[in-house]
Amino acid sequence: MAGRLSGKVAFIMGAGSVGDAPTGEDSPACWGNGRAAAVLYAREGAKVYAVDLDPESSEATRKIIAAEGGDGLSGQADATRADQVERAVGACIDAFGRIDILHNNVGGSAIGGPVDMGEDIWDANIEMNLKSVFLTCKYILPLMERQGKGAIVNISSVAALCCGLGRSMVSYHTAKAGLIQFSRAVGIQYAKKGIRSNCVIPGLMHTPLVAHRLAAQYGKGDAEALIRQRDAQCPTGKMGNAWDVAYASLFLASDEAKYINATEIVVDGGFSAV
Repeated sequence: MAGRLSGKVAFIMGAGSVGDAPTGEDSPACWGNGRAAAVLYAREGAKVYAVDLDPESSEATRKIIAAEGGDGLSGQADATRADQVERAVGACIDAFGRIDILHNNVGGSAIGGPVDMGEDIWDANIEMNLKSVFLTCKYILPLMERQGKGAIVNISSVAALCCGLGRSMVSYHTAKAGLIQFSRAVGIQYAKKGIRSNCVIPGLMHTPLVAHRLAAQYGKGDAEALIRQRDAQCPTGKMGNAWDVAYASLFLASDEAKYINATEIVVDGGFSAV
């Protein structure tokens, strides 16, 4: 039976994952949001061009896809550099001839408010979370326009909706909220051209980021304690995982969502409703 994305090409920015390549789907320590989306898209029939800042990580994603019989290539790019993004997009076109799905997964937080945060940290965080999406859209939207069809899936964050995460992250809150409005604006601008633009808004997720980055960033190095704390913050009693984000993304990328545009799917177990 044909998959939900059969015949489509997906360009995924941020398709790697911190930590080792996964050995099983039930291991949150190995599956990041971008990697899970890339593998799921491939399982559903898409040809995947997996891009990451870390070429070894995007290549690990490609190897998983290949081992499952999927079709994919890997690439490397700094998503905040226009020349590198343009080169990656060109490489995807050279390989597959088109781009039907753009999936933007690049992001990261920085601690601090407007007084104590350095200007360089603010600039870097806005670039990582917001400029990265601007750049991929800049180079891919003209291709989709010529095709007369395309789907953009941008990964925002529950930090765009609420500030009760127990710490100040003014640049992250701002960038992820801006991403929602950016996504809406693109969706409206290109709606008559057959291009949809939507956001997935993950809540607290158990991904490799928790142990590999967040524990050191604000968990005093204690990953297990941080996991317990984050689980307790969720109405369900535990965090979601990368597959929750990936399946929501798959729906928005597929033709099943052909009349869904310029909006968001919140995947947070009810966190933002509390």
